[in-house]
Amino acid sequence: MTKNLVIVFVKKATLGSVKTRLAKTIGDLGALEVYKELLKITKNAVAELSCDVRIYFSETIDDDGWPNYANRIQSGTNLGERMYNAFKDGFEDGYKNIVLIGSDLPDISTLHIEEGLAALEKNQVVFGPAEDGGYYLIGLSQLPPGIFINKPWSQPHLLKTTLLELEHLNISFSTLEPLNDIDTYEDLIASDFYMNNTKLQEKIQQFND
Repeated sequence: MTKNLVIVFVKKATLGSVKTRLAKTIGDLGALEVYKELLKITKNAVAELSCDVRIYFSETIDDDGWPNYANRIQSGTNLGERMYNAFKDGFEDGYKNIVLIGSDLPDISTLHIEEGLAALEKNQVVFGPAEDGGYYLIGLSQLPPGIFINKPWSQPHLLKTTLLELEHLNISFSTLEPLNDIDTYEDLIASDFYMNNTKLQEKIQQFND
């Protein structure tokens, strides 16, 4: 066991259950292919880490998807509860610094995660800002009260609201480089991830011909 833990929130890659906002434009098959590619990027980023990693699935564990890691099921009725419970598990198990990321980040790298862990040596909280106003990474060296309660999830003022609350509570925090996640068709076609992946482009075109 290391002192640091990285938590990855994922979904089992099944038709109709992933990237549902994106699927409204490119269909379920296209959305599934996009998510599979994003999972590859996430796996590559995590594979180079020297700390412990836990994979938290939203509903059903994919035993073939992450065979070399501890796989668990997220618990809670909303995103805030699910993140809180995952962090709580980690701190109760003795980890000192914990970083959580999602699995829809085309530009995530090992370095981003390592920078998040390093920031926790001097701050209680670290965020990786998402360009849509949320965050793609959150790291904690302790579990601040209320950080995941009554927050505007999936809204463009999520990070701003959370930072203002932390300032009011005098909780130290830092931020990393902003990144964009892939939620909509506009996100997809604007990304280097998509523009540089001709095979993915061809598959999506075939599905929609």
